[in-house]
Amino acid sequence: MSKILIIEDDKFLRELIVRKLIQEKFEIFEAIDGEEGLKKMKEAKPDLVLLDLILPNMDGFEVLRRMKEDISLAQVPVFILSNLGQREDIEKGLKLGAVDYLVKAHFTPNEIIEKIKVVLK
Repeated sequence: MSKILIIEDDKFLRELIVRKLIQEKFEIFEAIDGEEGLKKMKEAKPDLVLLDLILPNMDGFEVLRRMKEDISLAQVPVFILSNLGQREDIEKGLKLGAVDYLVKAHFTPNEIIEKIKVVLK
């Protein structure tokens, strides 16, 4: 069973995605800010991380930067899931090592799940 960590401070969106992922038989871990997300990554060793960019305490870009500097986390695929849809943000996220950058308004939870399945196959 693949483990997915969701780092998202929007309770409604997080719970919606969690419900969908559980239906698809993924094991789910949740964090609501960047610091908690990094801590959970080290504990849970997820197979994939869904990462929001606008988070309390530490933003998603910083989480991604720190992940890629940590040998034990650097190989974990990261999907950025954000409302920030500017080209600069997308390029920055991909340059920092995200596998994909999904603008929340453009994807349904089902489309997000399909993308996750492709990466985890």
